[in-house]
Amino acid sequence: MSDLNKLGLAEARDALRAGDVTSVELTESCLKAIDEADALNAFVHKTPEIALERAKAADVRINGGDAPSMCGLPIGIKDLFCTKGVPSQAASKILEGFKPEYESTVSQQLADAGAVMLGKLNMDEFAMGSSNETSAYGNAVSPWRRGNDDAQLTPGGSSGGSASAVSADLCLAATGTDTGGSIRQPAAFVGITGIKPTYGRCSRWGIVAFASSLDQAGPMTKNVRDAAIMLETMCGHDPKDSTSAELAVPNFEAMLTGDIRGKKIGIPKEYRMDGMPPEIERLWADGAAMLKDAGAEMVDISLPHTKYALPAYYVIAPAEASSNLARYDGVRYGRRATLAQGDGITEMYEKTRAEGFGHEVQRRVMIGTYVLSAGFYDAYYNRARKVRNLIKKDFEDVFANGIDAILTPATPSAAFGLGEMTEADPVQMYLNDVFTVTVNLAGLPGISVPAGLDSHGLPLGLQLIGRPWDEGDLLNTAYALENAAGFVAKPGKWW
Repeated sequence: MSDLNKLGLAEARDALRAGDVTSVELTESCLKAIDEADALNAFVHKTPEIALERAKAADVRINGGDAPSMCGLPIGIKDLFCTKGVPSQAASKILEGFKPEYESTVSQQLADAGAVMLGKLNMDEFAMGSSNETSAYGNAVSPWRRGNDDAQLTPGGSSGGSASAVSADLCLAATGTDTGGSIRQPAAFVGITGIKPTYGRCSRWGIVAFASSLDQAGPMTKNVRDAAIMLETMCGHDPKDSTSAELAVPNFEAMLTGDIRGKKIGIPKEYRMDGMPPEIERLWADGAAMLKDAGAEMVDISLPHTKYALPAYYVIAPAEASSNLARYDGVRYGRRATLAQGDGITEMYEKTRAEGFGHEVQRRVMIGTYVLSAGFYDAYYNRARKVRNLIKKDFEDVFANGIDAILTPATPSAAFGLGEMTEADPVQMYLNDVFTVTVNLAGLPGISVPAGLDSHGLPLGLQLIGRPWDEGDLLNTAYALENAAGFVAKPGKWW
C-alpha cells in the first residue's frame, strides 16, 4: 500500500486489524509527509521518536488481538494540550521552553488507547483568533488554493494547524479545541469534519485555558465515521475536572446508520444574515434539500436572541481569559523578561507580559479586565451572562418542541487570504464566528461537515447543532448529510 497517510482512521484501523499494514508503516508514511510539508507550518514540534516508539508498542498490542479502535493510528495534537516532556506553548512566546511534567487527560486517553502522537500542531495564540495569524510560530497555511491563484489562504483558527494537517494528509486525524468555533470554522475552511461535543463531555484538565466556561476539546477528522471513532476515545468523566460530566460514553460509531427518517431538522430564520454570500445561501438550501430527501422533516424555527450572541461572547470570553491569563507572570515557568537595574516585581510582570503576549491576546485581556472592573461589571459582564441564559433558553425551547437537530451554515464565507483581514479592524475577524458562538454559549454539541465548493474551488461547510449529550444522534444526522453531499474534493499538492 502506498500513500498510507491518505487513509482515514476507520480504513487504517481495518487495515491494521487485517494485517495488511503495520502502525510503524503508517507512522513512517505520515512522518515523511510532515517533513515534506514545512511550507504549511502545521506541525510546530515534531516528535518522531515518540511516534515510532508508540507505533511499535501498538503493533505488539494489535498482534495480541486486544486493541481499541484508535490503537496504532497516527494523529496530531494541538499545541494547547499539555504533553509530558514535549513543548506545550499554546503558540505563545510567554510559554517558551515550557515542557510540562504531566499529560492532559484527553491526550492521555488517546495514548492509553494506543494512538500515535506525531507532534504538536500550530494554532492561534492561546486559541484567540479565527485565522491562525496570531501564533508565535508564524501563520499556519491552508493546503487549498483559489483556482490557479497562488495566494496563501488561512486554514481558519484557532485550530488552524490541526485543520491544515488533516486536510493535507499529514496525519490521519488531530485534536482541536473549540471556544467560539475553533474546531468547526477551520474544518469548514479546509473540507474536513470537526465536532465540538457538549460542554463537559471531554475533560479540560491539562488543556491551556482560554475561557473556562466555553472551551471544549474535540476531534478533527477526514469524515464523520472517523469523528465518531476518535470522539469516543476522547470523552469520559474525569474527577480532575469539576465541569466533566459523569455520563456513560456510548459507542458513537455503532450509531451511524444513516437513517434519519422522521427526524425534525430546524432551520433558524435568524441565521439569514444581511450580506450573506449567495453561495452560502445556496449551500444551506441544498443541505436542507438533501436532509429532506433522506427522510427528515424541515421545520422553520426561531432563535430570537441570536443577534446578541457575538457581543455577549466577546464580553464573556475575554473576561474569562483575563482571569485565566493572570497566571503568566514570568515567575514560575515560561519566559521571563530581562530586567534593568532597580526593576522590581511589578516591572518584571509588566515587561514579561508585554514581550510574551501578542497583540490579539493583549487586546482581549484588556477588554476582559475592563468588563470585570468595579464600575462596569454589571453593565457588561452580568448583562452578557443574562443574554447567554436567554440564548440557551432559545435552544431549550426549540428542542422541547421536538426538533432533533438544527442546520445552519458553518461560516459566512470560504477561506480568505492570509493578511486580507487586517488588524486595523479586529471586529471584521470576529464576525467569522457568527454562526458558531451560540453553540458554545449554550454548551451544545455542533459539527461541521464539508458539503460543497465555492466558485474558486474552495470548500464550504454546513453546521448541525444537536441536543445536549446527544452526540450519537448528531453524528448520525451528519453521516446522512455527508452521504448525500458526497464531498470528496482534496487540495492539489503545491507544497
